[in-house]
Amino acid sequence: MPDTLTMTSGLTLGAALAAVGLIISFFVWRRKGLAYGLRGMAWSMLPLVAGLLGLMNVIMQFVLGLFGVLAGLVFNPIVWIGVALVPLMVILYVVSGIMKARGIGVKKSGAQGKASEGGGPGAEAQGGPAADPARPTAGQVKAPQQKKAGGDEDLDEIEALLRKHGIE
Repeated sequence: MPDTLTMTSGLTLGAALAAVGLIISFFVWRRKGLAYGLRGMAWSMLPLVAGLLGLMNVIMQFVLGLFGVLAGLVFNPIVWIGVALVPLMVILYVVSGIMKARGIGVKKSGAQGKASEGGGPGAEAQGGPAADPARPTAGQVKAPQQKKAGGDEDLDEIEALLRKHGIE
């Protein structure tokens, strides 16, 4: 196979590929309808355009390079070690995401870390005994306390909702 294509051979190849695509588009048109056939015709003209613009040489170089790389991958044992490591990489990534979501193996920072060391609310989340059984667990809202003088019910509800989502 030649390393490069001349303008004429690239145009001939593009026209041949376009003709094959147009024949396939005709059968698609008869089977699925006009809209699918027209779309097939549009895609079929792409090789012809590439041949007219002189891009068939670039496309051929790309395809040959791609096949060369794939052939090198198939016959190289070091590459197969890399292929074998891909599932391990995916498993490690998924397991770390699950652990992170559950809070396993994650270091607490700032006030949360100090609270969990002292047996505060963070100790409950890590499986330790609750320091105060009346204290709500994470994600729960405390029962509203007595109404403050001049307090607004709507603001109290909004504050409770924000506390529920961990925003204070």
